[in-house]
Amino acid sequence: MRLFLLCSALALAACNSPRFEASAPLYYDVGVVHRTVSTDSPEAQLWFDRGLGLCFGFNHEEALACFRQAVDADPECAMAWWGQAYAQGTNYNSPFMSDEASHAAFDAIARAVELADSATAVERALIDAMSKRFTWPAPQDRAELEAAYAEAMETVHGAYPDDPEVAALTAEALMQLRPWALWSHEGEPAPELARIRPVLEQGLQRWPDHPALCHLYIHAMEAGPEVGRAIPAARSLESLTPGLGHLVHMPSHIYTWTGRYDDVVRVNLRAVEVDDAYADFAGRENLYTAYRIHNYHFVAYGAMWDGRRDLALEYARQLVREIPDSLIEQMPDLFEVFTATPYHVMVRFGLWEELLAEPEPAADRQAARAVWRYARGVALASLGRVEEAQREQLAFRAARAAVPESRFLFQNPVANVLEVADRVLEGEIAYRRGDYDQAFASLRDAVAYDERLNYDEPWGWMEPVRHALGALLTEQGHYVEAEAVYRENLRRYPENGWALHGLAECLRGQGRTAEAARVQERFDAAWKRSDVVIPGSCFCKGLDLAG
Repeated sequence: MRLFLLCSALALAACNSPRFEASAPLYYDVGVVHRTVSTDSPEAQLWFDRGLGLCFGFNHEEALACFRQAVDADPECAMAWWGQAYAQGTNYNSPFMSDEASHAAFDAIARAVELADSATAVERALIDAMSKRFTWPAPQDRAELEAAYAEAMETVHGAYPDDPEVAALTAEALMQLRPWALWSHEGEPAPELARIRPVLEQGLQRWPDHPALCHLYIHAMEAGPEVGRAIPAARSLESLTPGLGHLVHMPSHIYTWTGRYDDVVRVNLRAVEVDDAYADFAGRENLYTAYRIHNYHFVAYGAMWDGRRDLALEYARQLVREIPDSLIEQMPDLFEVFTATPYHVMVRFGLWEELLAEPEPAADRQAARAVWRYARGVALASLGRVEEAQREQLAFRAARAAVPESRFLFQNPVANVLEVADRVLEGEIAYRRGDYDQAFASLRDAVAYDERLNYDEPWGWMEPVRHALGALLTEQGHYVEAEAVYRENLRRYPENGWALHGLAECLRGQGRTAEAARVQERFDAAWKRSDVVIPGSCFCKGLDLAG
């Protein structure tokens, strides 16, 4: 999950005063995270560990509050000041800094440098490296500063190869040189990975239960062809930091790509519980809300793969309720599009009449309104109401044109996501008109747009277009092409029941009954938690043709 420029517009003023007691409720249990720092104050040490854990879990607002508490407990603790700079810097999900944060980070690391004589050698090395990350006035382009910091951390790692936090901080600094762009669409690694992977993999060989190493390795591997190598890190991370909801959630970035859809749901249900406890404490009008709703988004997404309609729709609707209207008004380009999530779930499960009963989103919910129009068009087409679907298509295109260019769905401009919607709707309507050549051409185009979206989890288009294309190809007897469509989808998303159902069906259509029976057994195993009977890989397929 990447948070873009506007994320940095949220003020950190809420962290300016102490808000915590020394006891640790659930949302403050950083588990195994501990790094001894130079201080005689147990309270400063406690707050430092909490701040470090929260940074590892990408809750930088609360981490900053903790490091400030550490300074209050021991103003001479150099590493507490280092922590304040660290918490206010860029991170893998937010490569930008406000002027306020840049100035505060510069001041904090300057104070750490002043106090470094009382620090250990490795602490002095960390402080020196962090000092290369910030200047004041701050430049608009931070690339040189981030590169200098990464190079300095590589030097620290070379000097202290037996230090797990140094390894984690080094890998993080290197990953920050190319956030969310470590792999190409074709699965080719970015040059930085040659520097990143040895640090992480050698670190995990020595410290397989280090939360930051596990977290970063998941991010380093999730978009590449060797995603399965991160399964041990994902398994470890589930239980290492019970109170850090984002880390509890993170294994699902690996489980989705390795066919563990029930595990996707399971870990995110736990993350919802943990982070909702945090929200009850800290409120919902903060940057961490983007991380909290990510858990709900993933429950819905995992349940969609797992055929669990009721759970998917429940959490999609709850996701919408978890975003305060005031937060959407402050940051519409980040939050507004998530209010469209229920429409994707309803299309996935063919809830056509229910979709048509959904009220129109408000005028300032432009992305949601466009998705709503798309979903209504698909529903009408699937019900055979072609003329109404065509009118809805015109309304969709008008709504799409009204979406501000600044709207994003994590890494993807909403405009790019709606390119997929446009071609899917075009294909569905053409199919119901009986213009099969046009229908399949549009859906093939939609597949290409879908699979060229920038990497995201959940994927920017929540229901793979291959499922619709394969279902309608099968319905028209194009079994060979449908088989290829499904096999490619299974390569991307192993053992997903939707594609297995479609593959079994098109194999039967080719008379390959023994092979179809084996695939059917795989489908039965994949679908054992489902609460729906499906007509094919997409509910757009005729119910009377169910296999």
